[in-house]
Amino acid sequence: MNKLDPERVLRAIVLISLLAASAAVWWPAQAARLKEVASVQGVRPNQLTGFGLVFGLDGTGDQATQAPFTPQALTAFLQQNGITLPPGVTMQPRNLASVVVTAELPAFAQPGQRIDVNVSSAGNAKSLRGGLLLQTALRGADGQVYAIAQGNLIVGGAGASAGGSKVQINHLASGRVPEGATVERAVPTAMAVNGMLQLDLQSNDFATARAVANAINVAKGEGTAQAVDGRVVRVRMPAQPNEHVSFMADLENLNVTLERPAARVVLNARTGSVVMNEAVTLSSCAVAHGALTVTVNSTPVVSQPGPLSSGGKTVQAEKVDIAITAQGGALMQLPAGARLSDVVRALNSLGATPQDLLAILQAMKSAGALNAELEVI
Repeated sequence: MNKLDPERVLRAIVLISLLAASAAVWWPAQAARLKEVASVQGVRPNQLTGFGLVFGLDGTGDQATQAPFTPQALTAFLQQNGITLPPGVTMQPRNLASVVVTAELPAFAQPGQRIDVNVSSAGNAKSLRGGLLLQTALRGADGQVYAIAQGNLIVGGAGASAGGSKVQINHLASGRVPEGATVERAVPTAMAVNGMLQLDLQSNDFATARAVANAINVAKGEGTAQAVDGRVVRVRMPAQPNEHVSFMADLENLNVTLERPAARVVLNARTGSVVMNEAVTLSSCAVAHGALTVTVNSTPVVSQPGPLSSGGKTVQAEKVDIAITAQGGALMQLPAGARLSDVVRALNSLGATPQDLLAILQAMKSAGALNAELEVI
């Protein structure tokens, strides 16, 4: 019977350890808390909207000719306060503006609590700086009033104009009132139905759903959680209602080990931004990308009539020169890359702008060289 060579056994153990360490480096496991990958169904904010008036503007409010609803809103406000205008009299002040007020009612919000509100001009006001938002009712999708907003606006922009010149920084037609609304009505929030809680994952991934269910079962006992599909995990709540808060606090802070995410490249066609995650890999390919430049030059030309001519007129025209330049792109070979750093290095070697990368990445995907899913936003 042959005996095992201790030196060979040691070499095999070292080799296996190196391979395991290499795999851990290439495909690292990620850990995240459960609250970062899933949300509780039914526990969500609600959007509120309202229409109001902003007073106290320094002549930068709405113009009644272009925003006729502003004088109507002012007339209605005066009537509510017992002031009736003479027949045929229409007020057109420039120190007020019609605005749309929006807010987000958090889950479990109770009457008396304060929430922030956003205010945006609904007419043609030039600036809302220094304005005061009048009492405005904020309604939900059901038409019920859930909050009342009022307060001084904070506008982040600034501007000045004189002699036909104008300078403006940021946007002046919108502002914010911190804690400017008071909650008047609470929205009932039911977490569990028939003793079962539903967790909705932020991404549709079966591996993540399995990881979430396993983490809950390890912490709270086998059979507590069940992964229904790639998006939903159902959890059995404790029988005693007074244990629900502690139970949810424990679940939110559970560490979930996430597997390697799906390879994805996100392209923003408006800004030219390109974002890719660590799972993106690249197969060996060759890329050539040229640039096309169109130059248009316009030169004014004056045509005058001849000497002693009668009836001639001086005419101004334009001479337009158009030139098209095509820059040749050399064919470059990109090596295969199994890590994100290799992919970034290969794309940078092309010397292409972000706008060019949008076309290059789509062409590489069509050729099968980009091992990732393309998403255009």
